[in-house]
Parts: sequence; C-alpha cells; structure tokens
Amino acid sequence: MTHVTDIVTDHITPLTSPDTRRAPDVRTGHLAWIDIRALSGDLRMAVIEAAIHQRVDGIVSDDPAVLADLPPTIRRILAVEDPEFAELTGTPLHAVDVVLAPSGAGQPRTAAEHGVHVVVSDAPTLHEACRVVRQVPWTVLTFTDPTKIPLEIVIAAAENSGGRTVTVVDDIQDAAIVKLVLEHGSDGLLLAPRSVEEVATLAEVVQHRQDRLELSELTVTSVEHIGMGERACIDTCSLLELDEGCLIGSFATGMFLSCSETHPLPYMPTRPFRWNAGAVHSYVLTPENRTRYVSELRAGQPILAVRTDGSVREVRIGRVKIERRPLISINATTPGGASINVIAQDDWHVRLLGPGGTVNNVTELRPGDTLLGYVPTASRHVGLPITEFCDER
Repeated sequence: MTHVTDIVTDHITPLTSPDTRRAPDVRTGHLAWIDIRALSGDLRMAVIEAAIHQRVDGIVSDDPAVLADLPPTIRRILAVEDPEFAELTGTPLHAVDVVLAPSGAGQPRTAAEHGVHVVVSDAPTLHEACRVVRQVPWTVLTFTDPTKIPLEIVIAAAENSGGRTVTVVDDIQDAAIVKLVLEHGSDGLLLAPRSVEEVATLAEVVQHRQDRLELSELTVTSVEHIGMGERACIDTCSLLELDEGCLIGSFATGMFLSCSETHPLPYMPTRPFRWNAGAVHSYVLTPENRTRYVSELRAGQPILAVRTDGSVREVRIGRVKIERRPLISINATTPGGASINVIAQDDWHVRLLGPGGTVNNVTELRPGDTLLGYVPTASRHVGLPITEFCDER
C-alpha cells in the first residue's frame, strides 16, 4: 500500500533553475487562467475581451492562431493532446508562452516554457503530479475526486522547487476553496467559463490579498556567540518604516521580526531600504505566506515587509549581499511553548523588533527579553507541514 507520506518524501529531482519562472503576479498574487477551448463564435470573442480587460494572467487554447492575436500582456498557453508531442510545423509558435502537454509527452521543441497536465485520480497519478511539479515550470492539475487532500500534497511537494501549480476548477465556488488550500493555495486557477461574467468573478477571487499577520510575543531563552559564517543583507527597492521588518528564522515553526536599518547608528548613515537579515540557511517570509531560503533570494523577487502591528506589504528585492561575518544564535519560545531560533550577524547594529516597536540590539539580548515574531497557526493536513515533516532543532 502506498502512503501519502511516501508520495511527498520520495526523492524527486527539482528544477535546475527555479528563478526562470515568472515572479508571482504583482497585482493579484494568485494567477487566473481562462480555458476557451470549448467556446466558439461571439462568446469566445467576448470571453477573450473580458479576460484582457480583467487582466487575467493567461488564456488556454488549442489553436495557435487564436493565441497569435492576443496581446503580449497576457500569457498564451497552447494545449496539445498528442502524447508523442508532434512537431507542430507551420504554426505561429512565436506567439506561445507555454506549451501544455499531457503527462508523458516529450519536451517542447520551442522556446516556450514547458507545462504538463496531470489528471490525479489515484495514488500513482498523485505520485506523478508530485514528481512533475518539481521538474517543469508549470503543472496543470485536474482532480477527479472532491477531496482537497491530493492538492494539499502536491502543494507541499512543490514548495521551494521552482515549479508552479495551476488547478482546474469547476466553478467560482470551487475556485475560492482551492485558492485557500494550505493557507496559500494553488499558484493559479484554471476555469472554463460559461459566461463573460464568470471571467470577472474569477478575477475578483484571485485579487484578494493578505494584508495582515497575527504576530506573537516570543520570549528569549538563550543567546550564544557561535563564530564565523555567511550572512545576508537584503536591500529592497522601497524605503522602510521605523517599525517595519522582515520575518526570518531558522525554523518554519516560528520566525522573528528583523528590524530594518532605519534607526541611527554611531558610525554609518541609516539605510532604510535594508535588513541585515540573517544566516544564509534562514527562512524568510514572502508573499502568499510562502517561505524561501535567504540564499535563494535574487534581485527583482518579492518579499514581505511587516510592521509591528501586523500589517504587511510586498516590496521588491534590489540586491542580496552575502558576506562572511561572526554570528550570534538566539533561541526563544513561542506562546505555545515551541522552541525557535534565528542566527544573525554578531554585531550591535543588528536589531530585532519587540512589542510596541521596541528596537533590540542582538548583542544586548538576555534571557527573558520579549521579541515579536510570527508563529503559523493553520493546521497541517495529513500530518505534514507545508514544506515537509521534520523535527527542527
């Protein structure tokens, strides 16, 4: 018997270059794709016009000529059914952004990105979806059963892989549910609309953005000087507020609110665009409640800026500087009693934020001090957190 934990933890080779994928949509976070293959005539034209007007991310068609007429502001997805992946000679593939083929088809012979459509109906096809999502830029998922557990497992498998998931939804109600699975849901939703009105409604579903986090008070339990290592500074393209930071930590179970360099320093000017974030292994919170390793961050990618009242906004990274510095390890407990950790540069000017916007120099922290952080409260289905099941120490 195949267990769900076997499906998620089986060795899967990830994408070789996660940063080749398009960044999450700045306007919405989630992506909306419209499938027009079943439409024709005036209705198809009206749906296309609505999709362009509503600024949905992509249109799926099996006719390259239809895609060729679309503006470059919309992602053009060509769906092919040939499992042997025919040459598609004579078609205007220069106007195609993604070639979507059935599971088992070959790699596209074009400059377009590769997408795979996987129909998940049992354990073997679920295992196939978990494998594919870590190997191709786009995985379109159709689930034959109403339970959302298979989607939860595929989302967990996709975490930090570079692959993105687009889930086929039956209607608008299904779209709203799929979007929220495991806190951030599928990266995209694919709907075959029956009317122009459904295009606008789907756009409204994906446009909802999280604008607040519930922060918790963390109690420092120990501070230790641990010697040399690599740490990163995250420079953003935005000017940050005095009580604004990024959430960072060694564990996925809890993160600390790292202070930006907005407060005066004795030997250098303030740099209100920067976080002296932490050691390169650290998780950092990004939009849609995702985490990335600090070492993975690149210029142009989004990151969450969080204020001490819990309000959040998306800012873009301008650069990430990794340098070798002395490090300090800070342990704390969450309100629920969990032990969490952050490792930062061992220097007075590196700071963590506390309740009321208090600024705490890491070298002056003592057991019993109170800091602010984020402790995920959503339950983890089938015994698995979003990344993997592990004992973090």
